[in-house]
Amino acid sequence: MALFNPLQAIRLKKSLFFCFLSFSALGQIVSVDSLRRADSLFAAGDQVNATRLYEMALAEGHTATDPMLLKLASAYEQQSDVARLLYYLDVYFERHPDDAVLRRMNDIARANNLSGYETDDLNYFYLFYRKYGIYFLIFLLIPALYVFSVLLIKRLRKEEVPGRQKWIVFVYLFLLLIFTNLPEGVQSGITSHDRVLLRTDPSAAAPVVDVIGRGHKVNILGTKDIYLRVLWHNELYFIRRDNVWII
Repeated sequence: MALFNPLQAIRLKKSLFFCFLSFSALGQIVSVDSLRRADSLFAAGDQVNATRLYEMALAEGHTATDPMLLKLASAYEQQSDVARLLYYLDVYFERHPDDAVLRRMNDIARANNLSGYETDDLNYFYLFYRKYGIYFLIFLLIPALYVFSVLLIKRLRKEEVPGRQKWIVFVYLFLLLIFTNLPEGVQSGITSHDRVLLRTDPSAAAPVVDVIGRGHKVNILGTKDIYLRVLWHNELYFIRRDNVWII
């Protein structure tokens, strides 16, 4: 005999669903209350407890606002926690790419002998892409759409389209696709431990090439099990995922 008849099963599912909604709403209320208390503590100068409440809210799934990121950065600057300061500045920079923030991170990193924050051509290209990428993309799409329309009209009129023109359009669109997706596919992270091992392969048995400290920034090019494939000083290495705060 079945443990539940169909009507009882439906009622049970409804009850569980409404219980889930109730717990979710309660969790959101708790997070909002924690954030309000954190704001009050921060305004009162108790930055240690304020950061604890902010990060508890983030761990519960609350999305960090821009003011929250700046408050966390300021708090960790007061606590001389350079790694976390740079982490929250970098998260803010991802949302609002700005030359002043980039220079600020570079100055902090140089003062603390940290790598990965250099204001080099690559970082300025990334800054340009984040600020003006949508306009540049529209500019590149206009000729592509025009040529594609011409080829489509010729196709509908049953006119012959030279194979060379087809290949030019295909290569142009392919390169455009690579350009628009390459920067989005590259992540970065900041080392979170005092001893982070750089290995040649994603294995605990792989040779250790170097050991770096906390607060360095690395570009993440992929993952392999519990390891991240990172670019460090123009060389590819593997480090454990739990040793990095991914931005």
